[in-house]
This record gives sequence, C-alpha cells and structure tokens, in this order.
Amino acid sequence: MTPTSRQETPSRYRIVRAGPDRRPLWLGLVLLAWIGSLLAVWQLTRSIAAPRLPEVSQALGQAEGTLRRQGSELEQLRQRAAILEKSDQITRDANKQVQRTLAEREEEIAGLRADVAFYERLVGATTPRKGLNVHSSQFIREAGGTWRYEIVLTQNLNRAAVSTGRLKFEVEGVQDGKLAVVDWGRLHQKQDAAGQAYSFRYFQQLKGSVMLPAGFTPQRVRVRLDTGDKTVDQTLAWQVGDAGGDARAVTSTAVAAAASQGES
Repeated sequence: MTPTSRQETPSRYRIVRAGPDRRPLWLGLVLLAWIGSLLAVWQLTRSIAAPRLPEVSQALGQAEGTLRRQGSELEQLRQRAAILEKSDQITRDANKQVQRTLAEREEEIAGLRADVAFYERLVGATTPRKGLNVHSSQFIREAGGTWRYEIVLTQNLNRAAVSTGRLKFEVEGVQDGKLAVVDWGRLHQKQDAAGQAYSFRYFQQLKGSVMLPAGFTPQRVRVRLDTGDKTVDQTLAWQVGDAGGDARAVTSTAVAAAASQGES
C-alpha cells in the first residue's frame, strides 16, 4: 500500500478548552434570593399580623422613659418624706423638752410663791408676833421603813434674838387597837438619844429619820423645844408629805393652837 492511497480516519473525540466555573455565582444568587424571600415574608407577616407594631414599639419606649422619670421622682419624694419625718420627730422632741422645762419652771415658781407666802406670814407687818414656835411638820416615808421628818421652827417676837436649844418629839397613835405613844428614844431605837440641836434668828428647818414600830398607826406629833431656860410643847397632826416637797410648803394643822410654856 502506497502512502497516497492511505487515508486518515477522522477522530471521534474533540478537545474543547474549559471555561470558568460559574456554580458559586449561581449558589450566591440563590442564597440572596432566599434571604430576600425571607425578609419579604417577615415584612408581609408583620404588616398583616401586627400592623401597628412600630407605633406600639414607640409607645413602649415612651412608657419606659416615663416610668424611669416617675421612679426618680418617687425616690426624691421618699427622701423628702424621710427628711420631713426626721424633722417632725426633732420638733416633737423639742416640744416635749420645752414642756418639761416649762413644768419645771412652773414648779419652781410655785415653790418660790410658797416661800414668799411663808416669809410674809413670818415677818409681815400684819403677822402676829410670836416667840419660839413650831410652824409646821411633815413626815416622808423612806426606803427600808423609816420616816424622814422635816420640822420648821420660827420666832418673830424678838428679831434681834437668836433662839437656841434642843428639839425632841414623840408620836401618838394606835397600836393593837389601843392608844400608844412612841417617845424620842424608841423613835431612834436608843433610849438615851440626845435631842436635835437648833439655832436660828427667824426660822430653821430640822430634818432627820425615825423608825415607827410595826403595826403602829401615827395620829399626832408632840414636839418639845428645850431652850435651857424653858420648854415649849406643841402638838400637831401627823402630816405625810411628798418626797419632793418642802416643809415650808406643807403646814400641819396645830391641834393645840397655843403653845404651853413652862419654866424648866
């Protein structure tokens, strides 16, 4: 076989140059379309199901702002209320203190008035002149069963003279249904107890404590003043006084209006 007679057989395959891969582009477009459809569906659903959602959201924001402002105002009001309450408490305490002070001053004034009345009765121009005299007496119960006595002695007959001497007294009353007398020695639980000394120009208040027997009911007090030259006996009713009082302000009733005087 000659070369000219030999014919080439055409090939069944064809070589074609490959182009760029466009599949990622299509995938991106599909993804964007899917997202867009979701947004469109969400927007459509919102417009259908809650057409006023934006207005409600705006109103909710305004309500939250109003709530915050009201909360702040409420806190301020609470602080003001606490301050006013404290101020009111301080005012009430101050008023109570003022009331107590006024009551104390009124009590002091009443005591001073009683003192003035006492002095007027003692040295007044119209006061009858008297020699040594038991002006008043009172007894105040103490803890432990004792009695504190306060006895006021006066004299305005001789204003230049000084009265000196010793005081004793005994208590008359009832014990076991019978009249009884508790003398100075039994009152002091010492039979030879000396009398209480006094020395004054116009008046003097004598104080001390005595013990009454159990079951004894006091009724009268018989006071004896021994000047050394004479004695003055005077009987007064048993007078129970206030622990905060003054003997000058509590005047006992004199059972024997005139003092019996005798030469010792």
